[in-house]
Amino acid sequence: MEIFWRQGYEATSLTDLTSAMGINPPSLYAAFGDKEQLFLEAVERYESCHRGSAAGGCMFGEEPTARGAIERVLRDAVDELAKPGQPRGCMLMMAATNCSAESIQTALAERRAESKALIKKRIAMGIADGELEPGTDAGALAEFYTTVLAGMSMQSRDGATRKSLEATAAAAMRAWPEKPTRAKRRAA
Repeated sequence: MEIFWRQGYEATSLTDLTSAMGINPPSLYAAFGDKEQLFLEAVERYESCHRGSAAGGCMFGEEPTARGAIERVLRDAVDELAKPGQPRGCMLMMAATNCSAESIQTALAERRAESKALIKKRIAMGIADGELEPGTDAGALAEFYTTVLAGMSMQSRDGATRKSLEATAAAAMRAWPEKPTRAKRRAA
């Protein structure tokens, strides 16, 4: 997983993989089929180990509001992206930027779409609960926050500090639409 995360799909050779795993090429093929299957299993492992909040926990139970859930996803992303001792950036984002294999691109796009759909669903719940105005565009807001997360990943890969990533997350939360109070609605 870390070899693919550091180097990307195409730049990682079978020699890199077999050396990291301490096996020979026939054993790799017997266990995983081919490099693509191994990569997809590495992505599964990455998601199970490194994408806790985006996988749904805080989205639908741990955080009582949509705003709180999104803020938590951003804070958790900062923690993950700035973690010492691991490659910088999100493996899904980094792999997407350096892979021309259509099947890999499709698989990664599907995973990113699932994350965006979770965010959209949680925002829609916030609208239904009256946390956000009824006309709020859940899709656009989900697109915005997934774009922020992707940008934070690229910034991390380029060496952004924890402080810089925290500032980005804080700025993104200032963009959260505030529900007008009754006094503001009457004035409008």
